Amino acid sequence: MEAEQLTAFQTQVYQIYEAYGFYFLVLILAIGAWEIASRIYRRKLSWHYMLDSISSIATLPLIGVMAYLAALIGIGSIYSVGNVIYEQYAIYQAGWSIGSVLLVLLATDFWDYWEHRGFHRINVMWATHTVHHSSDFINIPMAYRFGPLDSFFTGLIHLPLTLFFDPALVLIGIVANQIYQAWIHTDAIKKMPSWFEFLFNTPSHHRVHHGRNEQYIDKNYGGCLIVWDRIFGTFEPEDEPVEYGITKPLKTQDPVTVLFHGLWRLGVKLTTARSAGEFLYCFIMPPGWQTGLERERHAGLEGLPYQERTS
Repeated sequence: MEAEQLTAFQTQVYQIYEAYGFYFLVLILAIGAWEIASRIYRRKLSWHYMLDSISSIATLPLIGVMAYLAALIGIGSIYSVGNVIYEQYAIYQAGWSIGSVLLVLLATDFWDYWEHRGFHRINVMWATHTVHHSSDFINIPMAYRFGPLDSFFTGLIHLPLTLFFDPALVLIGIVANQIYQAWIHTDAIKKMPSWFEFLFNTPSHHRVHHGRNEQYIDKNYGGCLIVWDRIFGTFEPEDEPVEYGITKPLKTQDPVTVLFHGLWRLGVKLTTARSAGEFLYCFIMPPGWQTGLERERHAGLEGLPYQERTS
């Protein structure tokens, strides 16, 4: 949308959005500095921690290169598809108003809950999202440890919202949600006030989400609001120390391995499929699902992200 086409209200929304991003950036940098200072003070600033953080940050330029290559080979923009849907097929065009802005923020947060749940329960989505969970720590750098296809799935899953909302407004909702979630990737903040803990996603809730403890797996999917987890039965409080990471750790900080290990593991699983049905299930079943050949080899859960629940 060109600048001269913006209404006064749209301009104000963009200004608020930019200010929101700036102040959260300041907050995020402050938390990151506090994390490092706290570890120095407690003498827990190890090489493992530093290399893991560097690996998290290093995935960003790699994803940037992939996005550039995708543009070169002509992969269409999901944002452009959203524009077509909104302009030609919208059920109702909500337009730009205070009400539509608030509604799209709520809608994208609700959508984010189900998207995030899909990232954990559909294997092809986990193959990219596992990158974010592969760190042995929780800190500000690993908040930006994105998988190679994360943004693709996010854009695709949020497309139905453009049946009602301007794609630019939907994008603001998505990014605002992601900006909020950066500050909750920390162990430097223990608990927020009880009313805040009840309504919103917090560092405590999100530490649970990143835990590989049995009771923490597949819990606390919420983006900004934790109430979705309370409603849909996926909430778990932080009751015991969290062991971070995936159930089969990578044991490397090489950013290329970190970025592609999930897709590699999915590719290995596909080679064990004996039928078209099994091949399809490798993509759509939960990460712990095994092919017949894997079961015959008594592979157990070796090399898989985490155990599929049987109860």
